[in-house]
Amino acid sequence: MSAVIRYGLALSFLAGISLMMGHTAWAEKNAPPESKLPLDELRTFTGVLDAVKRDYVEPVEDKALLENAIRGMLSNLDPHSAYLDTEAFQDLQIGTSGEFGGLGIEVGQENGFIKVIAPIDDTPAQRAGIQTGDLIIRLDDTSVKGMILSDAITRMRGKPNTSIVLTIVREGVKKPFKVKLIREVIQVRSVKSRLLEPEFGYLRITQFQARTEANLKEALQDLQKQNQGVLKGLILDLRNNPGGVLSGAVDVADDFLDEGIIVQTKGRDQDSEQTFKATTGDLLEKAPMVVLVNSGSASASEIVAGALQDHRRALVLGERTFGKGSVQTILPLGNGAAVKLTTARYYTPNGRSIQAEGIKPDIELSSLKVADDSVDAGLIKEADLTGHLQNDGGNGVTPVTDEPVPTPPVSVPKTTTGPDSELAKSDYQLYEALNMLKGMTLLQSRSESSRPPLPQQGEKS
Repeated sequence: MSAVIRYGLALSFLAGISLMMGHTAWAEKNAPPESKLPLDELRTFTGVLDAVKRDYVEPVEDKALLENAIRGMLSNLDPHSAYLDTEAFQDLQIGTSGEFGGLGIEVGQENGFIKVIAPIDDTPAQRAGIQTGDLIIRLDDTSVKGMILSDAITRMRGKPNTSIVLTIVREGVKKPFKVKLIREVIQVRSVKSRLLEPEFGYLRITQFQARTEANLKEALQDLQKQNQGVLKGLILDLRNNPGGVLSGAVDVADDFLDEGIIVQTKGRDQDSEQTFKATTGDLLEKAPMVVLVNSGSASASEIVAGALQDHRRALVLGERTFGKGSVQTILPLGNGAAVKLTTARYYTPNGRSIQAEGIKPDIELSSLKVADDSVDAGLIKEADLTGHLQNDGGNGVTPVTDEPVPTPPVSVPKTTTGPDSELAKSDYQLYEALNMLKGMTLLQSRSESSRPPLPQQGEKS
């Protein structure tokens, strides 16, 4: 190739680069403010990246630097957005299926430490007495201060029959204390059931998974077989249920509703705006329900409680819930990793946002014990988490009705059997919920008996 041709090609290449940069600058100048690239900040980022690669005391791989940068970017958005590397993404998929290895504990992050949202039933954490609101400050001999949440979860998970020591700070306890746990294969039974008394059933959902609604139907059928007939009333226990998959919550709420909105989601992207509606069919045939909640009831639990409360389908009893009113979307990446990103807020049928507010029970009742005046005040809520989303007051969401959220004019009945009741001793909230359910059933039967008889064939109605 002659020197003239080489020179001409070089000029053409430089002209092309200049034209492209000029077009980029023009496009950047005329782009909407929200879509403009932060060029100065990107230059700062590349400068810091270059300085670390060049001057840090030890060499660091580019992959590690960039992954840590992504983690930092997401972790500072809110407590629930995160970068999931390949292992963490696989763990998440396993966890929503209902089986994983570890301690059985739902955790969040607060001021650089790990905080317990709720222990899962029948797991090492629950059996060891780990409580909602406990602050974990060490994993074995390693401080968790500043540790990324996903890294802490990875450390707590592991092979069955291996041990880990958690150092815990608990409100009301003067000194940190240690708890040794033995890891197990955690097989979460998301639905448990039993007959409390003839005609009165109890269903507990520990976590919302892909098969929760199917398991609930099976459990309800089993209760009706034990009862040898349709139940007169049901208690749905969502206490210490940290949430789970949105579809599981929608399907469970739908099982007890005939019509209307179950939940609405709203975000910046049009695709995040969804309305989930109930389909015809109430598995209880409108029999009275009481829903039990506490500060460990979060996310999907609050969707179910809020839907049944707004539609006046159930009485909600217990403590104000956790207040996690945001929706996380899992965005898989090409390298086997994923991004968990908060993409929307959700709203109850009446347009309430429970973000950092929680569901207020119709009847507030603390988890007291008979002959015990102490109340555990060390409970954590969404509003306690650093960087939590603010409540937007339900702006832009159409409520089912303009009526205020119903608060039935009822009070907790006086205990008649007192400490003689084993249920009152073991679970006071459940004991009072059963009393309330009996009263609701009695009122319903009286209301139905006072209705005029249906017209006979041939009579005008």
